Amino acid sequence: MDLNSLKPAEGSIKKSKRIGRGQGSGRGGTSTRGHKGAQSRSGYSRKRGFEGGQMPLQRRIPKGGFKNINRVEYVGINLDVLQSLVDNKGVTEINRDILLANHLISKNDLFKILGRGEIKSKLSVSANGFSKTAKDAIEKVGGTTQLV
Repeated sequence: MDLNSLKPAEGSIKKSKRIGRGQGSGRGGTSTRGHKGAQSRSGYSRKRGFEGGQMPLQRRIPKGGFKNINRVEYVGINLDVLQSLVDNKGVTEINRDILLANHLISKNDLFKILGRGEIKSKLSVSANGFSKTAKDAIEKVGGTTQLV
């Protein structure tokens, strides 16, 4: 191996044209950016959805409805789900900890007991909300309901 036979590793040398290195390079002056305008300036970045000054799609499309910023979102849990907990796990009391342990709600969720299905067991249920039919069904079989 001689010094004159040494070559750089494959792919280590860039073959791209160097821009902005004087008029003699053929890519000096405006450095391939053209004259004036946003893209010719340094620090330019196109915003998402920008359509060259035309009114963007997300502003052209009519907005519909009303978004209530004070809305309280509940996770609904039906009576048949509570009955399956009684049948499978043997619980007699339904509260946040039991529902969390069975992955029916998440840590910060508010939950409401809803009336789908039927309940056969006497249960003590504490929840953030009850539908009228669910409350009646629980109390009909001798259970208790408590708002948290």
